[in-house]
Amino acid sequence: LLLLLFSSSFPYSTPSITKQWYQRRVRVIRKEIPADVLFEDDQCLAFKDVCPQAPVHFLVIPKQPIEMLSKSSADDAGLLGHLMATAARVAREQGLDGDGYRLVVNNGKHGAQSVYHLHLHVMGGRQMAWPPG
Repeated sequence: LLLLLFSSSFPYSTPSITKQWYQRRVRVIRKEIPADVLFEDDQCLAFKDVCPQAPVHFLVIPKQPIEMLSKSSADDAGLLGHLMATAARVAREQGLDGDGYRLVVNNGKHGAQSVYHLHLHVMGGRQMAWPPG
């Protein structure tokens, strides 16, 4: 499962993802480049966003490469649930459980996905607007 992520192969088919970005994400998971890690286990990693859009903004990423939510399969259900549970856990640890937070998964071009490795954004610490845009 994790072998693909740590191999030199490039597991994505979407042309807009760059090999450089993919290698950067692998380097974050391997701890070769710094990240403000909030949580880690054998399935995922949660860390602060380097360009936060809210007072609290972190990402939850699977260690298994999944290009986007729409390309996940029924076999990924356990991992997807684990990502959501991890987002809730880290949100509580960051003090967001009182007033709430927003969880965002961008999917594809019209979903404004710019990084083609599935990731959850968790944002809070201020009132969010609706509709989001």
